[in-house]
Amino acid sequence: MIQLFISLMAGGKEGGGSGLEQFMFLIPIMLVFYFFMIRPQMRKAKKQKQFREEIGKGDKIVTIGGLHGKIVEVEDTTFIVELFDKTLVKLEKSAVSMETTMALADANKNGGTKKEDAKKLEEKKA
Repeated sequence: MIQLFISLMAGGKEGGGSGLEQFMFLIPIMLVFYFFMIRPQMRKAKKQKQFREEIGKGDKIVTIGGLHGKIVEVEDTTFIVELFDKTLVKLEKSAVSMETTMALADANKNGGTKKEDAKKLEEKKA
């Protein structure tokens, strides 16, 4: 395999390699890049876009910067978010973290975070 690669890079054997042989060598490399790098990134971007479009009024979110809040109003490309101290902030939809917001929603479904679960266990022991 390595010898084939070296001969292709050097222009083939004594007679010289055709451009078609060199192109055929590059096709599997392009396929690997597409299926292992480009395609997963496109899927992730599509999921994030869909997630941001589905978020609505009353949903709790976490931004990329770590702000936690509740959506009060939805506009075309922005949200009006109410923070903990009743402060209203206007944020871009792209500033919402899908992973962190989903983790927060899962924690709320399960009755709290791991730290809260640990505190409950300690209280039961006492």
